[in-house]
Amino acid sequence: MTDHTVRVLDDGDATELTATDGQNLRDLLLDAGFEVYAPAAKAANCGGRGICATCGVRVHTDDDAAPAADHWHDKLAARYGYPRLSCQLSVTEPLVVELIEKRYWGQLLPR
Repeated sequence: MTDHTVRVLDDGDATELTATDGQNLRDLLLDAGFEVYAPAAKAANCGGRGICATCGVRVHTDDDAAPAADHWHDKLAARYGYPRLSCQLSVTEPLVVELIEKRYWGQLLPR
């Protein structure tokens, strides 16, 4: 089985993780101690079923082409520039993942 490097950008810090081919991105991030949820969504989220839309991250690849979108939310994300749902992404290539700051449910802070 092939392993892939996932570089996580979190508030100016970069950390490299190793994911097995096909590993769920949300699970990889949570297992490594990264927070993908806003405080309120930590306890009240869908558990990775792609329903609550609160585990959003920005995703890039080495060639700056994001992985294909299979989930309806991620298709909209690709079209309108929303963050991707980490629970709906399988790691099949090296990625750069940028964690975004959230204060409420899935709310993004203005830039």
